[in-house]
Amino acid sequence: MAVIFAPAAAQDVQEIGDYIHAENPAAAHRFIAALRERCGRIADVPGGGVLRPTLWPGLRSIAFQRYVIFYTADGDDVRIERILHGTRDIPTILEGGEPSNEP
Repeated sequence: MAVIFAPAAAQDVQEIGDYIHAENPAAAHRFIAALRERCGRIADVPGGGVLRPTLWPGLRSIAFQRYVIFYTADGDDVRIERILHGTRDIPTILEGGEPSNEP
């Protein structure tokens, strides 16, 4: 299975990295590397995440430290849709945010 990042998820990774980098550049590098590795491992068991149908059809989530990785799985691909801090208002952020057909 291939793991791809939706544009919004790629932006989330950038913002998370920038936020951590402001305080500790080395920690930011380690965290983003671990986050990307965790996203890559979703392809091993794409059905392992918690279904989140109240947010949008087919959406699943898994926790990573204080963040939640939201993804969809279709055929041979896993698409990381968003990566959000667990304390954020996730339903409001994802409201009306069904995945687009953008890469």
